[in-house]
Amino acid sequence: MAKVFNITADCKPGIHYMVNLDARLAAMKEMIDDGAYFTINRARQYGKTTLLRCLNRYLQNDYYVVLMDFQKISHAKFESENSFSLSFSKMFLRGLKANQMSAKDDFVNGINSLDRQMKEKNPDFELPELFECLNEICIGADKPIVLMIDEVDSATNNQVFLDFLAMLRAYYIDRDINPTFQSVILAGVYDVKNLKRKIRGDGDRKVNSPWNIATDFTVEMSFSEAEIAGMLQEYEDDYHTGMNISMMAKNIFDYTSGYPFLVSRLCKLMDEELVGKDSFVARRDVWTEKGFHEAIKLLLMEKNTLFESFSEKLINDPVLNSMLCNVLFAGNSIVYNFYEPSINIATLFGFIKNQNNVIAVSNRIFETWLYNWYLSTAEMQNSDIYAVSLREKNQFIVNGHLNLRRVLEKFVVHFTDLYGDRDETFIEEEGRRYFLLYLRPIINGTGNYYIESRTRDRKRTDIIVDYLGEQYIIEMKIWHGDEYHTRGEKQLVGYLDAYHKKEGYMVSFNFNKKKKIGVHEIVVGEKRLVEAVV
Repeated sequence: MAKVFNITADCKPGIHYMVNLDARLAAMKEMIDDGAYFTINRARQYGKTTLLRCLNRYLQNDYYVVLMDFQKISHAKFESENSFSLSFSKMFLRGLKANQMSAKDDFVNGINSLDRQMKEKNPDFELPELFECLNEICIGADKPIVLMIDEVDSATNNQVFLDFLAMLRAYYIDRDINPTFQSVILAGVYDVKNLKRKIRGDGDRKVNSPWNIATDFTVEMSFSEAEIAGMLQEYEDDYHTGMNISMMAKNIFDYTSGYPFLVSRLCKLMDEELVGKDSFVARRDVWTEKGFHEAIKLLLMEKNTLFESFSEKLINDPVLNSMLCNVLFAGNSIVYNFYEPSINIATLFGFIKNQNNVIAVSNRIFETWLYNWYLSTAEMQNSDIYAVSLREKNQFIVNGHLNLRRVLEKFVVHFTDLYGDRDETFIEEEGRRYFLLYLRPIINGTGNYYIESRTRDRKRTDIIVDYLGEQYIIEMKIWHGDEYHTRGEKQLVGYLDAYHKKEGYMVSFNFNKKKKIGVHEIVVGEKRLVEAVV
């Protein structure tokens, strides 16, 4: 059976195209060899389950590995220590017996003791009795035991689970005199060190963190450009598309920053959705710049669990919503503070990151999706500037090419007519938003755009527009004097060099009362800049 790109559940090496995880697995084994207890906290669909299952196989020669999934323990089983301990025992034994175990007497006796408690459903079997059995198994085992628990979030609101963690911690502290698990790994979105915030109560046990023994997990789980290239090479060996692997890997990484779901989804769209569609007759036509940007367009238009989660967080967290809107449209630099609840939750879900101690959206895909989100609100789409663009959009496409100069000319006219009497604050805070709102219906459904984060601030923003494989670079800036204006022209020229373009575009929001509104050309060296002044 041919391999496929996978976006659901875990990836399996025999049937899915995957990046090579060996470096991650080796780094994690070093932590386990050192006896570290740690958590893997990453956003959903970030490859946690795949990594744990691969680690399970990777450790088999040196350890007994018990891999558990707390999603398989129902909520009702967490209502008492007895019901949890019995359910845990059943799942633990199943996981332990999946190993190739020796017949060492003490080991077998410990397993049988736990098995008996589980089968007899002893009503007095609670956490202390569970850990006595686990301790007996660890003492008797001829190899150290590693416990891995996936989807640990399923238990985070339960006091019994906190008590379970506290017992693990107690045995960890005494491990020099009483053998216990070599390592415990807990995987989920939330960091269990913060669980104390979710439990109400006056007792000290409910206030202190039960998992303050965890070692920091610093293994990088995002895919690197080289890792993406390795996965594409495996695909290329199977299908011989003739793709430029290094170029394709760079494009995918540039847009996703290595977010595993986004990487796999783009590849899956190209492999399964584009072949035979429109001009993509065969795979060789898909794995090109044109095919890549078509996949980007499809991804941004689709409904998937990741984007649904993002929209849910924005709707339910107005602070986060406002924060990201200010970052994207006003160019505000907001200090990154992980302890601010909205920043914390957005980081845990992988939507934002700490970039030089300020908030930044995690990748281009998320950023473009956010722009589309904000520009799709009823308030925005009911605006006059959107309506006039939607009405006149057909005049901007000539022989299949985007006439961007014409777009700028008409934008100057419409923006001046509609908002020319507004004050400086409105133009500074809303000008760029209204230009994107004007641009969107013109390219929507055919082209893509993204904001170059390295140049986005209160003074300057660069937009890269891709329309049917042709790229246009537009600099939007707020007027801050002639000297800054000249410097901006030089910066745009440098950017055009990087993209191998001879023509660039500028939209200048100018507060100078003597400004000359309109569109004119500037020649800088061999480059031609078309500037619109509003």
